[in-house]
Amino acid sequence: MKILVTGGLGFIGSHTVVELQHKGYEVVIIDNLSNSTIEVLDGIAKITGIRPEFHQIDLRDKPAVIQFFKSQPDLQGVIHFAASKAVGESLQKPLLYYENNINTLVYILQQMQAHQISNFIFSSSCTVYGEPDKLPITEEETVKPALSPYGNTKQIGEEIIRDTTHAYPEMKAIALRYFNPIGAHPSAHIGELPNGVPQNLIPFVTQTAIGIREELSVFGDDYPTEDGTAIRDYIHVVDLAQSHVVAMERLLQNKNKSNYEIFNIGTGRGSSVMEIIKAFEKVNKVKLNYKIVDRRPGDVTAVWADTSLAASELGWQSKLTMEDALRDAWKWQQKLDEAEGNKV
Repeated sequence: MKILVTGGLGFIGSHTVVELQHKGYEVVIIDNLSNSTIEVLDGIAKITGIRPEFHQIDLRDKPAVIQFFKSQPDLQGVIHFAASKAVGESLQKPLLYYENNINTLVYILQQMQAHQISNFIFSSSCTVYGEPDKLPITEEETVKPALSPYGNTKQIGEEIIRDTTHAYPEMKAIALRYFNPIGAHPSAHIGELPNGVPQNLIPFVTQTAIGIREELSVFGDDYPTEDGTAIRDYIHVVDLAQSHVVAMERLLQNKNKSNYEIFNIGTGRGSSVMEIIKAFEKVNKVKLNYKIVDRRPGDVTAVWADTSLAASELGWQSKLTMEDALRDAWKWQQKLDEAEGNKV
């Protein structure tokens, strides 16, 4: 069976390609390389022994999307990652986010419907919940007005998919609302590779530890949490990747209970920014230079998942620990540094 993975050279996408190939699926990747590099293909091939089919396409280019789907008559499903994903940047460039995250989703769903491709997995986010009323967050939690354009694109995306599956009963979709992916593949052949200044915590941690960044900024120590720093549910990217494979298999095997399903994907545990820093220092025996700065607009205080629905329905739960993820992330950063000739 052939599965399309959009954004398949990105952080989560590339790990999902690996897990799909481990399960015997044929994978075709679309990526515009705006936040990834072509060398990720080499990393995937080193891990799996298979170099997946790759197409460099900007999904905002509707004619190119139409042409691609015409050339792929045997696609069985689509896992859609391709999107802009930084909360802070979305506040500065909202129109870019609406174009890149909404238009591209519509174009893909149009072509799936035109070519009778039924199975769709959507990369959603816990940002759809905003500041939650209670923790842990279940899938029944009210979706509040988004705190950022990025979060709003995920809410709108889910609404588009819901309406599409309602209008076209042959379409089946699962939205995975996931929490904070961290880590890298344990082989260190693929990992998180942000362009420019990292928008996520862990690559900023590893780049500070290796000396690329002078210091790590901790955004706020005045949150109403035990140590004053924000709390998130950090999940190893390999666990997260495997959840996409399990979700796709649910659709391919017609085990879904409705045309549109939603699952939280996390560990079910919350960790503060300071806990992450201390754990990174301990597991990797490295000291981090950090300072407390003002909160970022759009950030919520605390978010972690209730993952019982994913466990009962998908038969999926996270297996790897935060320490595993921090160890793998550091190993990946060291490998990147060695590749640039800066032996650690």
